[in-house]
Amino acid sequence: MKKSILLCTLLIALTACESKKEAINETIKEQEIALDFVQAQKIFELPVHCLTTEYPNKLGQTIGSAADLKTPKQLRPVFYGCFDWHSAVHGYWSIIKLMKEFPEIDKNHEVRKLLEQHITQENIAVEMAFFKDKNNLNFERTYGWAWLFKLQEALNTWDDADAKRWSATLQPLTDLLIERYEVYLPKLNYPIRTGTHDNTAFGLSLSLDYARSAKNKKFEELIVLHAKRLFSNDKNCNLAFEPSGHDFLSPCLEEALLMSKILESTAYKKWLSDFLPALLKKDFALEVGVVSDRTDGHLVHLDGVNFSRAAALYKIADKLPELQYIRKIADEHLSYSLKNITNDDYMGSHWLGTFALYALDAKHAH
Repeated sequence: MKKSILLCTLLIALTACESKKEAINETIKEQEIALDFVQAQKIFELPVHCLTTEYPNKLGQTIGSAADLKTPKQLRPVFYGCFDWHSAVHGYWSIIKLMKEFPEIDKNHEVRKLLEQHITQENIAVEMAFFKDKNNLNFERTYGWAWLFKLQEALNTWDDADAKRWSATLQPLTDLLIERYEVYLPKLNYPIRTGTHDNTAFGLSLSLDYARSAKNKKFEELIVLHAKRLFSNDKNCNLAFEPSGHDFLSPCLEEALLMSKILESTAYKKWLSDFLPALLKKDFALEVGVVSDRTDGHLVHLDGVNFSRAAALYKIADKLPELQYIRKIADEHLSYSLKNITNDDYMGSHWLGTFALYALDAKHAH
């Protein structure tokens, strides 16, 4: 009898220890993926380095004549680094966001001086001239446009004298791209559902954030109107087809995220039950995107899909608190790729820090 009692006591103690161990492990895991100063500095260094790295460079333009054969910096004196235009733009967003949250991150004001040199009226005029070129009216539609809106949002909401000046300087280019959206969206009969740059839902999602932050009701109403037109009747999105070999976005989850921003909770849950019914089940599972070669500029996109999936899952769980179990899946995606954020290879380092920050921001926003 005494042996039985002792055995039971030991089993209870072991079970308690295991439970405590699991709780400690979960706490450690949470700490590892927190946006503290150490993590922020690690992410900050990547765009700071690449903003002035002119080559290698993917220009992505349409050349109308020999006169268009210029260097990246001549064509785009603000956003010439980080391999391509959109990566330079969201590199600026990362820098501004981190300087706002961690003022000590630029204690010598070296980065502030760099921004002051780049974001000038003269340089923005050159950037605008490129977008007004008849051969490049659709340049960076809509991915680069959306990140420019996020950059404008970050500047607009920073109570800082320099930021206010940079915000005013950038605004004409932002306004030009809003006008482009006003022309483009009514003509878009079908959404683009890729897992890469031209994904319609992702572009609308970031743009809606800006419109609401700027209290631009006309732009907000335009986005909401066309998001509902394009996506309200969608059903049974198949996550089994994701990701494709070089995706950095989840077409299903980006659409689900966008609709979470424009529908009230009851309507959204009904829409989601038709669109992604598996997400409403507590046994929902989603494997991380596995990267085989981080020196390959396309294959490394799968680190990006882990970050963007994580961001979408965190925000959807914020919209519907009963889906808190999907935050664990988001954590797994974020943890898998966060440890791979390094400056070892330019194909990943020039952009992945932004997506890591985007996911971390979503995790801690609620």
